[in-house]
Amino acid sequence: MTDLPEAAFPQAVLFDMDGTLVDSERVWDTGIEELAALLGGALDPDVRARMVGTNEDASVLMLLESLGRPLAEAPDRQAWLRRRMKELFAHGVDWKPGARELLLESRAAGVPTALVTSTPRELADVIIDQIGGHNFDLTVCGDEVDHRKPDPEPYRATAAKLGVDITRCVVIEDSASGVMSALAAGAVTLAVPSEVALPDDLPVRPLQTLEGVDLAYLRALQPGR
Repeated sequence: MTDLPEAAFPQAVLFDMDGTLVDSERVWDTGIEELAALLGGALDPDVRARMVGTNEDASVLMLLESLGRPLAEAPDRQAWLRRRMKELFAHGVDWKPGARELLLESRAAGVPTALVTSTPRELADVIIDQIGGHNFDLTVCGDEVDHRKPDPEPYRATAAKLGVDITRCVVIEDSASGVMSALAAGAVTLAVPSEVALPDDLPVRPLQTLEGVDLAYLRALQPGR
């Protein structure tokens, strides 16, 4: 339970991981392209765009369907992709512009922070270990919730575990599924599209990067201001 005053805003800052905190979507591109080649095909850019913001299980199913492969292959192909992504992530990932600065400023100010990702714990921990698990009060992965993004459960469950009001939290996301999850949960949502542009009908204003976005900027997002 956080000790922040009830009126404080934001009561917590909740970050997506892939494409938001770190530039890992490009690494996913490599792994999925390699899998497509292994299956004797090529990754369709439109199919890849639909994968962004989901998870490796869903991505493999989309890939198999696009290549006309039996969906019964999914478990073996998912296991292959997870092993390969662990190898690729182990080489290191880069911070997205402005993300590290905002995270560290939030920590220094005593604002609770959490990482909320659709990536399973086994893979996410490879990245979390690199960017510092100590930088988060809580990390929640895709295989630790019953319903992944775009369902609101990941963000509602995170706020509940932190002991904060989700409607007084800021969520930072890059994908349509993540933004929909945050909005459905009731969070104040900031969108920084990474690999794929967001649909025009999502009620958020997209930013190009997090550069220059600080706590003062987040506090100005407070409802009613």
